[in-house]
Amino acid sequence: MSKTPPEHPPEPPSGTPRDASAETPWTDGLRFAFGTLTVLPVEVTRWDREAARTGMLCAPVAGLVVGLLAAATGLVLLVLGAGPLLAAVATTAVPAVLTRGLHLDGLADTADGLGSGQPAEGALRIMKQSDIGPFGVVTLLFVLLAQVAALSQAYGESWGRGAMAAVVSATVARLALTLAARVGVPAARPEGLGAAVAGVVSLRGAVVVAGVVAGLAAGVGAVFGTYGLVYGVFGVLVACGAAELLLRHCVRRFGGVTGDVFGGLAETAATAALVVFALY
Repeated sequence: MSKTPPEHPPEPPSGTPRDASAETPWTDGLRFAFGTLTVLPVEVTRWDREAARTGMLCAPVAGLVVGLLAAATGLVLLVLGAGPLLAAVATTAVPAVLTRGLHLDGLADTADGLGSGQPAEGALRIMKQSDIGPFGVVTLLFVLLAQVAALSQAYGESWGRGAMAAVVSATVARLALTLAARVGVPAARPEGLGAAVAGVVSLRGAVVVAGVVAGLAAGVGAVFGTYGLVYGVFGVLVACGAAELLLRHCVRRFGGVTGDVFGGLAETAATAALVVFALY
């Protein structure tokens, strides 16, 4: 996750009910999604549970924008004469820049917490520390290598396939956050962005959003024929499955989710999707 909610969310004007702005919940949700999941200049005006709910439902939209910007960067470099490897490095760098690297930092902190062997309280304390331990370093190294290698192979097959991989992987990475914010998944701490979004999304809402993202991936993949359509959906399923396995393990180990866990889920889903797209 990219930003931390304020200790005291902004209060509505005197005499105005807190839910008065619910007339435009999707506007608030988009602001919440872009304001917390990217560094794009969007002001988050509401931090309440309703805004968080619509925000997490809109998370894949933020991912779509990030993916389009990443793909555009890679394609520009290819047009200018760069090879697939350099284009892949640049494509991988864009999502990191647009989140200030906090999803990667969350992945590293989650790896340190899981690898520490400490009980939940001790593991959470390790995850809050500013330094990165050996588990985090190794995890970041292999994840980034896998992302660059997969994108390089996809760009090498065709520029369009590489762009598709960039867009869909970034979108499904944020879909993993929507699914992780569903009802029944507790927060590991009473504070932080993880607590702000834990359990805000209904199961029905999560399934609907997942279906929309899978449909988008199928539509984009269909440009490359039947196999592309199948692999588009398969990539989404594999990415969500990998993120779900990590989510369940984190809930068992930490007692719930944190902002770091959300970041780890996003990077896990993106990497899994990219590997699938590199194989077809």
